[in-house]
Amino acid sequence: MTILGNVHEGHWSVAVETAPAPGGAPGVHGAHEVHGADGSHGYVCEICVTHERAGDKLFEHRFRHARTFASEREAVLEGLREGMTWIELKMANAFDM
Repeated sequence: MTILGNVHEGHWSVAVETAPAPGGAPGVHGAHEVHGADGSHGYVCEICVTHERAGDKLFEHRFRHARTFASEREAVLEGLREGMTWIELKMANAFDM
């Protein structure tokens, strides 16, 4: 099953989609191997950050979270958190894209 999540803040939004970890290789969280409740090797999440104004897409950035998670719930929540942190850093001019 895939879990989707969305968060909107002003003209910015974060969308997250989970998927089983690719290739069946075990995921690593800290020093421990990650396994889902169904015996899978965890879940990854794709994050999409967009900036829109009046229906026009001004900016889009897509990336995968660096970690693999034991559950889809963990993956989607951490993905949304990572996307919101990315927006905060971008708005603070911590980097330029």
